Amino acid sequence: MSEISMQVGERIRSFRKGRKITLEELSSRIHKCKSTISKYENGEIAVDIETLYEIADALGVHVEQLLWCPPQRADMAFSGTPTFFNGVSQFFSYLYDGRSNSLIRCVFDVLSRSETDQYRIMMYMNFQDYQCYQRCENTYWGYIEHYDAITNIQLTNQDMPMEKASAQILASSLNSDTKWGLFNGFSSRPMMPIAVKMLFSREPLPEDAKLIQSLKVSRDDIRLLKLYNMLSVT
Repeated sequence: MSEISMQVGERIRSFRKGRKITLEELSSRIHKCKSTISKYENGEIAVDIETLYEIADALGVHVEQLLWCPPQRADMAFSGTPTFFNGVSQFFSYLYDGRSNSLIRCVFDVLSRSETDQYRIMMYMNFQDYQCYQRCENTYWGYIEHYDAITNIQLTNQDMPMEKASAQILASSLNSDTKWGLFNGFSSRPMMPIAVKMLFSREPLPEDAKLIQSLKVSRDDIRLLKLYNMLSVT
């Protein structure tokens, strides 16, 4: 069995279980027998492209979320890419939710580059295990746009298309393994607009007390908020 078939199969299984869909239900939706679906998920047989689209539709995901490329592939690499993003096909972010006193981790997968130099991405938000980060609370798809000093990410909730979010990353053109940004969107607990500090990283970070403290609103954040009369991240 090929590594690609195994990885695609694992993604199918991960999304299916995350959406609490049984093998029988999935096989009924795409008109394939249960044993064939099981072989897809175990990587024993390759999924043809037409069936892959049918599976994606049945699971309610974008077909790109089921695809897999070897990790050494670097999608974001051309002369206009800011230094922070240059050469990466995946990056990470963190925020702190004071309502539940919990760290929320996110993974961004870079899917493709458009003719206008936008990158299409998927964001997986609030998961427990990096090995199956697709099993998350919220999944967003969207685009990355680069400007002179700011990188802007526009996002749409995959399960609730009316829910939009965005993130602005400061000084992404400067060389650093981490960058601060501001995440804006809607909260459903309760329903209200929010803006929160978000730390972006090229690699997963140690999830320790130091990280959590840096994500909390600090005295200096409050000072600048009062000074500017706006929430800013510097």
